Amino acid sequence: MTFLTPNSLATILETAVSTHSSLLGRATHAQILKTLQCTIPPFLSIHLISMYSKLDLPNPAQLLLQLTPTRCVVTWTALISGSVQNGYFSSALLYFSKMRRENIKPNDFTFPCAFKASTALCLPFAGKQIHAIALKLGQINDKFVGCSAFDMYSKTGLKFEAQRLFDEMPPRNVAVWNAYISNAVLDGRPGKAIDKFIEFRRVGGEPDLITFCAFLNACADARCLDLGRQLHGLVIRSGFEGDVSVANGIIDVYGKCKEVELAEMVFNGMGRRNSVSWCTMVAACEQNDEKEKACVVFLMGRKEGIELTDYMVSSVISAYAGISGLEFGRSVHALAVKACVEGDIFVGSALVDMYGKCGSIEDCEQVFHEMPERNLVSWNAMISGYAHQGDVDMAMTLFEEMQSEAVANYVTLICVLSACSRGGAVKLGNEIFESMRDRYRIEPGAEHYACIADMLGRAGMVERAYEFVQKMPIRPTISVWGALLNACRVYGEPELGKIAADNLFKLDPKDSGNHVLLSNMFAAAGRWDEATLVRKEMKDVGIKKGAGCSWVTAKNKVHVFQAKDTSHERNSEIQAMLVKLRTEMQAAGYMPDTNYALYDLEEEEKMTEVGYHSEKIALAFGLIALPPGVPIRITKNLRICGDCHSAFKFISGIVGREIIVRDNNRFHRFRDSQCSCRDFW
Repeated sequence: MTFLTPNSLATILETAVSTHSSLLGRATHAQILKTLQCTIPPFLSIHLISMYSKLDLPNPAQLLLQLTPTRCVVTWTALISGSVQNGYFSSALLYFSKMRRENIKPNDFTFPCAFKASTALCLPFAGKQIHAIALKLGQINDKFVGCSAFDMYSKTGLKFEAQRLFDEMPPRNVAVWNAYISNAVLDGRPGKAIDKFIEFRRVGGEPDLITFCAFLNACADARCLDLGRQLHGLVIRSGFEGDVSVANGIIDVYGKCKEVELAEMVFNGMGRRNSVSWCTMVAACEQNDEKEKACVVFLMGRKEGIELTDYMVSSVISAYAGISGLEFGRSVHALAVKACVEGDIFVGSALVDMYGKCGSIEDCEQVFHEMPERNLVSWNAMISGYAHQGDVDMAMTLFEEMQSEAVANYVTLICVLSACSRGGAVKLGNEIFESMRDRYRIEPGAEHYACIADMLGRAGMVERAYEFVQKMPIRPTISVWGALLNACRVYGEPELGKIAADNLFKLDPKDSGNHVLLSNMFAAAGRWDEATLVRKEMKDVGIKKGAGCSWVTAKNKVHVFQAKDTSHERNSEIQAMLVKLRTEMQAAGYMPDTNYALYDLEEEEKMTEVGYHSEKIALAFGLIALPPGVPIRITKNLRICGDCHSAFKFISGIVGREIIVRDNNRFHRFRDSQCSCRDFW
């Protein structure tokens, strides 16, 4: 290598940096010493210092600087730049200070590095000093220096100084506008970002890739669908529609604006996708209650070999929580462990939430206690898990423990009051509700009022629940009236139920569930004419009743059943199991509750009617399809009926199996002829 010239050696050092090869860099350094001995040209010293700094080898870089007799601004800047690049921000500011002591003036490359170090350390005072030096040396008018100073002020919380600097800047380039828009989005001011983008366009600015991405983030955060559509058109006209980052931003906008079909259209039209594309599409589906679609997109991404990220894992776990997909959620948990992202606080919180919503409280507790750190979302998810189980004692114990580490928020109190409601703790629930303003500094919202109405209704205090609703300082919502209607259905209060239903019809006239609940309530009270009239009114206005169904997962396949369903391939075995269970239950003292037969039939026909509800068929299938000892998990899209609830208690004792039912209201865990809800169902 003795024939190599200094220029050739400098090129090799640049190659070492671009290929991240410290071995090549050190070998080249050795060759320089061997070839040039003690007379290393200054420009080669700069290359060496830059190489060591950028390859995260600060000690040899600093030693070389000390051995360089004629240090200049380029030498110091190479060291400062490399330190910033590798996260040694304190060292970068220290080198900047030493450079000034040698009376060397920083240039337009030095100042941006120094501002970036001040920003990373959140040291606005140091940033102001650097700004003063740049002003004194006449460098602040440089577009890159000014932009870096503005970014420093924005990110360190000095909004007034940032705005003043922006206003005093000479003609701004696109980087300055991008910095303003991006920082406004990061600061939670998407409206300000949108205003600046419009101003930027009015002065003739041409957006670049960064501008489009920043503005799309603003539109997504502000849920501005119209602006998002307009920008989508501008992106196409500007020729940026093929860029992956811009397409990802458009998907995010449509997803957050509840336009999943448009998000899917953009996603499907992408020529190339990265992991962010898949993450964004999964999140768009999950956030819009398209849980099954989110899971399908995730599986498609896995087939294409996408890299698992914490954001994707947390999104798909939330989707599986929504469809009660415990086994699928467990498989994603395993993937998270394999990808080393299970320690992420968002992934951990999503896992706690998923296991809680799937009724696996033991797994929920294990994940929660193994989390390396927790935030308020984690605590809320764990309390909510106990609330779903109706375990008010554990929920309150955890709530008290939480208050030593985190401050309760609006959602926390919803979880706690839900636990009181489902656990029948009326006195405790009222005490917490009454203390919300004074003790927790939280103004009760519609969800909190709904919890109290539900709590009183579950406890049989239907009249008191109605009085509570009447005295509410805010307008009762659908959830409040819905809780009252449910209570009237359970405790046979058709007159109050009709009042609740009338209010529900005004708030949501197209919801079939409210009409069906009212009809069922009249049917249970033997008021068949009124029940029939409600059904007729539904038909007249075109409201269709959603089919009630229950489903069980067995061998990675979901089996769905409706009432009186005989379509399953193992129907003969299911029917035989139903007959066997009915015989054994009756021997144990079970009598069908024909109040849950919703048609005006003879008593014997009513007994047959309640015997073929979808959850009973699902349970019979679970008993023949799942190995002995494995808990049977049933999900139902409606509320479990009282007769099935009673029957499941008998069956759990007869077959010696744990039966977990998740209906649209809560979990029921049947073991040894008892239910976890203690009949506050």
